[in-house]
Amino acid sequence: MRFCRFLFKDRVWWGMLEDEGVQPLSAPPYYRIVREGDPLPLEEVKLLAPAEPSKIVCLGLNYADHAREMGVELPKEPVIFLKPPSSVVGPGDKIILPAVSRRVDYEAELAIIIGREAYEIPKERAFDYIFGYTCANDVTARDLQMKDVQWVRSKSFNTFCPLGPWIETELDPADLSIQLKQNGEIKQKSTTANLIFKVPEIVEFISSIMTLLPGDVILTGTPAGVGPVRPGDVLEVSIEGIGNLTNPVDKKD
Repeated sequence: MRFCRFLFKDRVWWGMLEDEGVQPLSAPPYYRIVREGDPLPLEEVKLLAPAEPSKIVCLGLNYADHAREMGVELPKEPVIFLKPPSSVVGPGDKIILPAVSRRVDYEAELAIIIGREAYEIPKERAFDYIFGYTCANDVTARDLQMKDVQWVRSKSFNTFCPLGPWIETELDPADLSIQLKQNGEIKQKSTTANLIFKVPEIVEFISSIMTLLPGDVILTGTPAGVGPVRPGDVLEVSIEGIGNLTNPVDKKD
């Protein structure tokens, strides 16, 4: 099943995608599915980011080819960092390049959406706590990442976490094609089979450190091929079984 958040007549809704359009829901679907009103045509609503996370936990260097292109050794355990909820934007929203950075990169990623409160969850039970998956772009100010000791500043600017277009709940994340196009040209192309740490291991590791709440987002890492973006670019993240997340790029006024 596919679930989304959308704007319709100045009200934000949760919705369930059906053949006839979008069925409005009265609550986030990871709590319960309660229909409200009649279905709406998809073309009459504006899709928003399909999650309102309390936190976004990200994995760095989780594809071997990306670790090699960054010139670092493969990690022996997951390398994690946080992006703030204020960095989230939805499909079609602009990625705004900050004036303080001279090199901002795209990073296509599979995003996990947590559906139940999760703490100290063994990998064998990880899927019981995952609601679904969506596309993500872990936008990064690469020059600031290299300059700073840690990655907070480079990963945290407003608009640096596009998510969408919806959450797919019926999906096996083990071997999904993932790619990013920049202005129609393929720049990243891989499969989630190449993840160093797989989805169950990721949930086990992160939940051993912190409590994950419904709606929290985990970014699973990006494959090789990251590169710079410029004002006027259009970035499209595509993941098999989910769909396409498209965002234009602009500069800060």
